[in-house]
Amino acid sequence: MYKLLDLNKEEQKKEFKEFLESHPRCNFQQSLEWGEVKTSWVKEVILSEDSNGKIRGSLTVWIRKMPVFGYMMYVARGPVCDLHNEDILKDLKEGADELAKKYKAFVLRMEPDVEKDDKEFREIVSGLGFKIKDDSKDFKDEIQPRFVFQLDLRGKDKDTIFAEFQSKTRYNVRLATKKGVEIKEGTRDDLKVFHQIMVETGKRDNFLIRSLSYFEKMYDELTPGGHMKLLMAYHDGQAISGIIPIIYGNKTWYLYGASSNEKRNLMPNYLLQWTMIQEAIDRGDDMYDFRGVSGVVDENHPQYGLYRFKKGFNARFVEFIGEVYMPYKPLKYKLYKFAEKSFRTLRGIKKKFMK
Repeated sequence: MYKLLDLNKEEQKKEFKEFLESHPRCNFQQSLEWGEVKTSWVKEVILSEDSNGKIRGSLTVWIRKMPVFGYMMYVARGPVCDLHNEDILKDLKEGADELAKKYKAFVLRMEPDVEKDDKEFREIVSGLGFKIKDDSKDFKDEIQPRFVFQLDLRGKDKDTIFAEFQSKTRYNVRLATKKGVEIKEGTRDDLKVFHQIMVETGKRDNFLIRSLSYFEKMYDELTPGGHMKLLMAYHDGQAISGIIPIIYGNKTWYLYGASSNEKRNLMPNYLLQWTMIQEAIDRGDDMYDFRGVSGVVDENHPQYGLYRFKKGFNARFVEFIGEVYMPYKPLKYKLYKFAEKSFRTLRGIKKKFMK
C-alpha cells in the first residue's frame, strides 16, 4: 500500500533517508536535501510499504504552478524501487493520482534513470496508463539529460581504472600534474571564484548559468551531510578551473564544472575528474556519473567536445527511456508542451542574436 510521507515528522523523514541512501537505485534528485535546494517547487514524497510497514519504494514529486496552465507534478530520476515490481509501481501511481487531485495537476511528468531498452518497465508503466516520449536527442528537449556517461567502479582499483582511460586522457592527467596544477577542496567563500569562472565558461560555451546564491544554497543544504564538494584547480596560486560533485548513497555525480579561458592548455579539467574518481573509489562508490551529453554523436555538433571529453574516461554511454508521463488533462498538457517548445526556440534565437 502507499502513503504520503509526513514532512513534519522527523522519524518518518529519517526512515525515508535511510531507505534512499541504502537503495541501489538511490539518486540525489530524489532526496529531501535536494528538495530544499529547489525552493520554488513544493515537494511531496510517496512511499510504497510492504505488509510490515517497511518502505519498499519511493517517489519524490516536485509540484509547481505554471502560469496559465496550473500545477505540474515533476519527478527527476525516480522512482526508487525494484523497477519490475508491478505492485510497487502501482502503489506509487495511486499516490500520484491522489496528489494530482489535491493540486488539480494537469500532468505527472517523470524522467527516470531507466535505460531505454528496459522492456519490462515499459510494459508495466504502459499498463498503468503512462505515456512514453523517447525521441529527444538534445539537451534542450528535456529537463534532465537523456544521454549520460557512467563509469562503473565496482570491483576495480585506481590503477585498473586509470589504465582503462583512453591514452589521450591519461596523458592529459599526467600533463596537468607535471605542469604543477594543484587540486584543493574549496569552502563556501570559494564559490564566488567558482561562479566567476562559470560566468566565463557560460559566455564561451553559450549556456545559461545559475546565480551565486543558488550555489550557496546548494552548499548550505548539501555539505552538512557530506553530499556536496567544491574542488578547485590552481596554478601558481591562480584558480583556473573547478567542479561540483554530488555524493549520495552509492554514487557520485559530476554536476557542475567551470574552466577559465586562461591556461586551458594545462588540462586542469582532466586532473579534477581523476581526483573525484579516486575519491569515489576510496568511498567504495559503485558508480561515477559524468551526467549529460548530447545524443547527437557527430563531430560537427557543437557539443561533441563534451562527448569526447567524457568518453575518454572509458565511461559507458547510456541512453535513458526519456519522459514517462501521465496526462491528467491531456489537451492542457499538449498546449503546455507546445508553449514550452516555443519558449525554448525563442530563447535560442535570442541567444544567437545577442552574440
